[in-house]
Amino acid sequence: MRPTPPTTIDAAPDAVVEHLAGTRVPVGEGLHRRLAGVCHEVTDDPAARAEAGRDWWPLAIGWAAAGEVPALPAVVARPADVSEVAAVLALCHQADVPVTAGGGRSGVCGGSVPVFGGVFLDVCGLEGLAHVDETSLLADVRAGTFGPDVEAGLRSHHLTLGHWPQSMDLSTVGGWLACRGAGQYSNRYGKVEDMVIGLEAVLADGTVVRTGGHGPRSATGPDLTQLFVGSEGTLGVITEARFRVHPLADAESRRAFGFATFEAGLEACRRILRRGAAPAVLRLYDETESQRHFEQATNVLVVLDEGDPGLVEATMALVSGECAAADELDAGLVERWLLHRNDVSALAPLWRGGIVVDTVEVSARWGALAGLYRSVLDALGRIAGTLVVSSHQSHAYPDGACLYFTFAGRPPEDDEPAVAARWAESYYRGAWDAATAATLAAGGAISHHHGIGLNRSRFLPEALGPAYRVLSDVKSALDPRGILNPGKLGLPSPFGPVPWP
Repeated sequence: MRPTPPTTIDAAPDAVVEHLAGTRVPVGEGLHRRLAGVCHEVTDDPAARAEAGRDWWPLAIGWAAAGEVPALPAVVARPADVSEVAAVLALCHQADVPVTAGGGRSGVCGGSVPVFGGVFLDVCGLEGLAHVDETSLLADVRAGTFGPDVEAGLRSHHLTLGHWPQSMDLSTVGGWLACRGAGQYSNRYGKVEDMVIGLEAVLADGTVVRTGGHGPRSATGPDLTQLFVGSEGTLGVITEARFRVHPLADAESRRAFGFATFEAGLEACRRILRRGAAPAVLRLYDETESQRHFEQATNVLVVLDEGDPGLVEATMALVSGECAAADELDAGLVERWLLHRNDVSALAPLWRGGIVVDTVEVSARWGALAGLYRSVLDALGRIAGTLVVSSHQSHAYPDGACLYFTFAGRPPEDDEPAVAARWAESYYRGAWDAATAATLAAGGAISHHHGIGLNRSRFLPEALGPAYRVLSDVKSALDPRGILNPGKLGLPSPFGPVPWP
């Protein structure tokens, strides 16, 4: 499979313009020749460079309508195996040329944008299941494998990973790991960092390392697997992972409830998790989103569980007990959610129609969650131009949950196109500033599963506090020349200032 673009770029490939300012590192003829000698494919084709210059960052959808991408790499390298990845990185390390790795490029924070040019390392050629251990419920999967192919391969063994992100059809294993992704059934199966037990990764100088995966819950020093999970390609390039997998479910059950307030729904979710139940899906929509998605004038909770019949029956009995004070709704609402849960078809038309829209997913402990919900809604609602802001709780755990906010804004109708474009960028930056400030003030985490990338990079030093120095020191130790995905996670770059925001 190949990456799916978010929208067309309204320009011929050789006429595409870079939107972001800043340094672009070239790949000279000599290095290009050496790369071609060690890698399956290396190209400077304008169309390949243009597509590699963007991901699903919503702001870039608006730029595409003007024939722009965030930034262009000098070349695109497409290795066929881990040895070719190692050879490409070794050459770029020696030449001080930046390398930005990417797979499906479904990220929505600009994490795979090659902001300093150099080499875009397309790992989609590293695909497929390398090994399945049905007895131990383990599977080794290459990083360039797209979601549907992961599940198809496992289901031939009557197994599942249980990872169902909204970007399932668009994303790859490496991307899931790079940003600590979450699937929509995460309450049952966990986030991707709970699923992975070992990695194969290539360091900046081309050294191939393997972490973990030899035995359950080993005590062999710090967990180096988790060092790379969430590092967004800044510490090494993930090429393969070993995952815990699960037998296919034998039973499924569905429920839907309506709560008078969003806070009452959150409290019911908290009690369900507190009692030890973990239904695969436990998603609560505020009234605005309940109207939008379900045409219901209430706060809709959709619940789905799958697994062993006895476990599912016990889980759903507990759910029904904790939701006894709510209105029981038609369980067909769960089917409605299943049918439309991955539909992002409205995103590009909205941006092209002049509507600025995006989502902000954050997380917090239960004790802070209701206050965070109100403060983020208020902060976004106060920004001039905001049309609507809403939220739902998408992933829940015994200690807290993820809130997913959607905002939309529109410039004054009499603005000229150039003025409207500047307004859109300013509004977008302001909305993210407001939502993040409110999240930090409430003691929340600034991302639950989308990661940091470029868009959130300015917030990470404050979010991590003094621990940010540890991350910076690790980066310096593993990538002393700073070639791996520079400009991300707020880390300093040897190639110059980061061009956003």
